[in-house]
Formats: sequence, C-alpha cells, structure tokens
Amino acid sequence: MEQVKGELCSLRDRIDELARNMEKMKLAEYVELLEDTRRLLWVNFISGIARGLGIAVGFTILGAVVLYFLQKLLLLNLPVVGGFIAQIVQMVQIKMY
Repeated sequence: MEQVKGELCSLRDRIDELARNMEKMKLAEYVELLEDTRRLLWVNFISGIARGLGIAVGFTILGAVVLYFLQKLLLLNLPVVGGFIAQIVQMVQIKMY
C-alpha cells in the first residue's frame, strides 16, 4: 500500500512537471495559432516582409561598404588590382546614373 502511494506521488509530481513545461512552451497558444488559419497566414506574411526588408537593407549597407573600400584601394594604385577595381567601380557608377 505504501509503495502504491509513493508511485502515485511520483506520477503526480511528474504530471505537474509536464504541465509546467507545457505552459513554458506556450503550447496552447501555438495550437490556437495553428487552428486560426487567417492569423497564421498574417503572421507569416508580416514576418516575411520583415525578413525581406532586413535582407535588402543589409545587402545595401554591405554593398556600400565594399564599394567604399574598393574606391580606397583604387587610390593606392596597386598595379594588378587597380585596373580590376577601376572597372568594377566604373560599372557600378554607370548603373547608378
């Protein structure tokens, strides 16, 4: 009898732990989101726009930094690299204007 009570207490503790873990994972909110198709599509749409905007801004900044350093390298007049960099900068400037 004492062993059964111990096992029941152990099971109750385990169930409580699982319930706390499910609350931490916000499983109920996730299931609600999956059931509401419109909201799920809206959330995915907004997150896709945010990702796309972030990628566009990031590549723009990265490209500007690369061009800046290429122009600085061009000023050093390195014999082999200078002509190559000059062509790249010239192509970019033609596309900009």
